[in-house]
Amino acid sequence: MALSLVYHPFSSYSWKALIALYEAGTPFTPLSLEHAENGATLGKLWPMGKFPVLVDDARGVTLPESSVIIEHLDTYYPGPTPLLPKDTDTRLQVRLMDRVFDNYIQTPMQQHVSDRLRPAGHNDPHGVAQAGTALDNAYAWLNTYMTNRIWAVGDSFTLADCAAAPALFYADWVRPIGARFPNITAYRARLLARPSVKRAVDDARPWRKLFPGGAPDRD
Repeated sequence: MALSLVYHPFSSYSWKALIALYEAGTPFTPLSLEHAENGATLGKLWPMGKFPVLVDDARGVTLPESSVIIEHLDTYYPGPTPLLPKDTDTRLQVRLMDRVFDNYIQTPMQQHVSDRLRPAGHNDPHGVAQAGTALDNAYAWLNTYMTNRIWAVGDSFTLADCAAAPALFYADWVRPIGARFPNITAYRARLLARPSVKRAVDDARPWRKLFPGGAPDRD
């Protein structure tokens, strides 16, 4: 098979790439990091040790970074609906929202998670408080932005929604969105009902017991 993906089923950025593959129905070889031998493969493919990593044997390229992976897939292995629209202005808006979800939702969410993994006595309450404020600011902006929108940009599911799904899924676990932001709550529910997203969520269920601080009994 031309495409292989090194990933972990509980990883938010892995979900982002997986959702794109599932949306397009693109066949690929899964190299899940739940299997130790794939960890060695990751180290050889990408010394930074970050995942997911896509290997495209047909084109002779190895690509890290989920946004780049999705653009590569959309260019060379497109599905029925483009994840990056052809119209320049719409495409730029998709790229912007992709960065919003990665930088302003994922990043402070991960700060909460990372702090829970610190040894006792080495926590950073100030950093967590700052991350909480950053998430609240992002929620407030996004709630207004999503007024009268179904998907993040335009009428179709795009790269931006691939980024939104894992970001909002896990962010709500560490900093509940709740009734304060009804537009985000409704958008998150639409994302979780999407078959591609639901598949990623369901495949990760066996790993929930490992979520630091405990996963909530929902979703």
